[in-house]
Amino acid sequence: MKQFLLFGFLTIFSGFFAYGFQNNTSISASPIQTKQSTEQSDKQNKPTVLAELYTAERCPNCPPADRNLAFFDKEQPFQQAEIITLALHVDYSNFDTRKDKFSSPIFSRRQDIYAQKFRINSIFTPQMVVDGEFQFAGGNLEKAQKAIIEAAKTQKAKVEIVRGEDKFNIKISELPKHENATVFLAIAEDGLGSNIYGTENTVAKREYTSVLRELKSLGMLGTQQNNLEIETIMQYQPSWKKENLKFIVFVQENMSRKILGVSRINLS
Repeated sequence: MKQFLLFGFLTIFSGFFAYGFQNNTSISASPIQTKQSTEQSDKQNKPTVLAELYTAERCPNCPPADRNLAFFDKEQPFQQAEIITLALHVDYSNFDTRKDKFSSPIFSRRQDIYAQKFRINSIFTPQMVVDGEFQFAGGNLEKAQKAIIEAAKTQKAKVEIVRGEDKFNIKISELPKHENATVFLAIAEDGLGSNIYGTENTVAKREYTSVLRELKSLGMLGTQQNNLEIETIMQYQPSWKKENLKFIVFVQENMSRKILGVSRINLS
């Protein structure tokens, strides 16, 4: 994996996400305390937790972590929390002729900022960050479980997303005591994949969940501001499949990188 040193402080706007300690332990469903069937009202009352995975097509250790993220998203295996997932494909594993079509240098810079928060001098994939507070290798089930359960104990803001014909109305309220923070809108797409060509014309198929397509700032919250209402136009690229898209809104402290609240809405 390509590693590089951090040089100076990168701008806060450039990102927020994960790093991790290298760990090749892969996740399986068996050790997890799986969820029980619950009513929709119970699901809505669950604390929401944001799990962000840094991954790359050319990363040989990433497939188990990619599957773990999909498992968290689809199965919601923890009774204590609803997990909202994002997969960020970094660009530092790209070759001139073999580029990850989902990658972006913006995501790599965001990973750098998380590395500064956690005081490490290099980054790698797969890495996962939970609620901006916990970091670990994406294939480490034990750390993922502990981080998600711990993050669910933290008081969160209420984030409501109301969909109109061609726009969203976003209401943020009940914010706990906080630093200056930014409201982000993330557009993610499910059902994506790629073929990775190896030696002797071998092909490995990769499938991805919650691939981050776009991330932008919607507004700011000062330390004394406990609520905010924003209206934003629903926009996405024609090549993205509408039925697979989800819009995720989260509030994140600028300096600590702590997630103050998160919610999502699917277009299908």
